[in-house]
Amino acid sequence: MSNASLTDKRPPSSLRGATLPKWFAWAVAAGAVLLGLGISFAAGLDSSIQWALIAAVLFVAGSYGISAKVEGPRQAKDRVATSLVWVAFLMAIVPLASLAWTTVKRGIKVFDGYFLTHSMGVVADTEPGGGIYHAILGTAEQVGLATLISVPIGVLTAIYLVEYGRGRLAQAVTFFVDVMTGIPSIVAGLFILSLWILILDMGYSGFAGSMALTILMIPVVVRSTEEMLKLVPNELREASLALGVPKWRTILKVVLPTSIGGITTGIMLAVARIAGETAPVLLLVWGANFINANPFKDPQASLPMYIYLQFTNSGGQGAAYDRAWAAALTLIAFIMILNLVARGIARWKAPKTGR
Repeated sequence: MSNASLTDKRPPSSLRGATLPKWFAWAVAAGAVLLGLGISFAAGLDSSIQWALIAAVLFVAGSYGISAKVEGPRQAKDRVATSLVWVAFLMAIVPLASLAWTTVKRGIKVFDGYFLTHSMGVVADTEPGGGIYHAILGTAEQVGLATLISVPIGVLTAIYLVEYGRGRLAQAVTFFVDVMTGIPSIVAGLFILSLWILILDMGYSGFAGSMALTILMIPVVVRSTEEMLKLVPNELREASLALGVPKWRTILKVVLPTSIGGITTGIMLAVARIAGETAPVLLLVWGANFINANPFKDPQASLPMYIYLQFTNSGGQGAAYDRAWAAALTLIAFIMILNLVARGIARWKAPKTGR
């Protein structure tokens, strides 16, 4: 009998090893949670964080042990990496979901139309009633003024750094932008307090707070816009310049429309960065229980300051405590609406791409 016939009669060898079913990860996770609860109950642990950490360790260890036994060490290492990613994701999302749920549960008690359309007026902090209309108006004006000042300066600075910046001047601008990115909000507030109020004697106002917020917002706008402009392909610039289009018009008609989605998102992130700042408002704007629609004169209310004052005067209970949580819910909703608007504008203004 020939060797060829012997080779043909051999059973075909399988190149694929043993694999675990798709529901394996869910089964291990469920087992780890039950085992973690059992260990916590037996050890007398009351904290949910403790049993969650125990369950996470058991999930990773169980995934590796069973996978190494069935699939081999190489696939087991891959499953460990995947398990660690899921654990990290849950560690990030659970506190966020808990914060959102707590804010909604406690803030919904007095969150209604009356609360949003009335000010505190003559209502004492310990009395029920009152609202946050004056604080919403103050925050909108202060953040709006800061945005009007910061966005043109930040976008134009980023355009200079990406399209024109060369040499020591560009390096100096980049260095100071990096330094400003890490400035604490209290430092920005102290700077405006010294210059605007103590030296120039202009008085406390919403505009003073807006100038401090501008210092915090500009570096975020510069950095985000700069990165978006760098993502625009150079071929688009070269094609426009090859047609004889001036550079300024290329930037205006090609570069900016291509990156407008990312720029808008960066601006909204900068707005979210400053909308909840309390230190500059505390130093420069003070606060008011009545409506002040003029941000350039006299103290003005704001949502972060309102939350701080209500919670401080509540003692952890009562009407002021409920108003503080409702104001926090309003601030979160305000930021969420801004982000949704930004996403809509970015989608609307994004360049249309064909197949």
